[in-house]
Amino acid sequence: MKKFFSLVLALAMALSMASFASAEETTTIHIGVIGPMTGAAAVYGLAVARGAEIAVEEINAAGKVNIVLDVQDDENDAEKSINAYNATLDKGTQVILGCVTTTPCIAVSAQAYDERVFMLTPSASSLEVIANKDNAYQVCFTDPAQGSASAEYIFNKKVGEKVAIIYNNADTYSTGIYQTFESKAAELGLNIVSVTTFTNDTTDFSVQVTEAKNAGADVVFLPIYYTPASQILNAANTMGYKPVFFGVDGMDGILTMPGFDVALAEDVMLLTPFSADAPDELTKSFVGKYQEKYGEVPNQFAADAYDGIYALAAAAEKAGVKGDEAPEDICDAMIAAMQELTVTGLTGTMVWDATGAVTKTPTAVIIKNGVYVGAEAAAAE
Repeated sequence: MKKFFSLVLALAMALSMASFASAEETTTIHIGVIGPMTGAAAVYGLAVARGAEIAVEEINAAGKVNIVLDVQDDENDAEKSINAYNATLDKGTQVILGCVTTTPCIAVSAQAYDERVFMLTPSASSLEVIANKDNAYQVCFTDPAQGSASAEYIFNKKVGEKVAIIYNNADTYSTGIYQTFESKAAELGLNIVSVTTFTNDTTDFSVQVTEAKNAGADVVFLPIYYTPASQILNAANTMGYKPVFFGVDGMDGILTMPGFDVALAEDVMLLTPFSADAPDELTKSFVGKYQEKYGEVPNQFAADAYDGIYALAAAAEKAGVKGDEAPEDICDAMIAAMQELTVTGLTGTMVWDATGAVTKTPTAVIIKNGVYVGAEAAAAE
């Protein structure tokens, strides 16, 4: 069934979308995108910028909402993210789509709260991003939601009997997911046989992988980003260790990582709100446009950004934004509008509460022949 936005953007994202209202009724909104456009995390930031750009092109072509987009590079650095935030505000930005990664987003959300700038992050999933900040919202799942959902999936689908966990104890994102996974696993009776950690500087994962192997783990849960995940897969391959590796949204991007042998990711599983092989018309349209424009299959970060732009456009129209207001003058109206929206997009049907957290349903995908496919569909073959 064709997905569509159920509110003001009902058919705006479909190829056969109806025309918006006349030009004199146009809502203008200036949106600043903040994320890593260069550096080790650029796969995430570039995907967000590209997904946002496709959404902006569609919305602006439709005519009722006009979006002016400004993209700033934070290099996945908290200090530089504040510089990027100030730079985009200097250019007239009224609301923020960002940041992309957790640590910069925590820094920016604190300043944006003090200055009353509305922000919607596509992918920074830590609760610290939105905690006690009424102006900060998420398109992505929270870390607790990812951890709990992953444990439930592994248990309910009988992915394996013995679970090892390798996580980054210097990273808020990784630690948050690990903690809720461990708690839910204990509740379910999921057997965790090994837990090892690493830090941001770790490049040799032989100790962690050896411990998982010696413990007899047939599932290795990786609540981490794609760079250390790729190194873990390399280490496991060297040892001839072949468990099921199960990741979360931070692993999305591993297939486009420069220099990585994607054959090592065969049969890796992860929970994500987006599957590029989904048969609905909205996904097919988005994937087709993305491939034509950028020469690659979009990941979940691109999809979250696409949905985020549509949500911001809907909220801006509902809030009566005209494009010439100061950010602090529209913040409260954007907050009220977001809590009244129901948005059905690439990553599911989304609603938000006053905490800024989103409610939607994750999908399990598995890597087959270098592409993501739905896990349920793959199991049925």
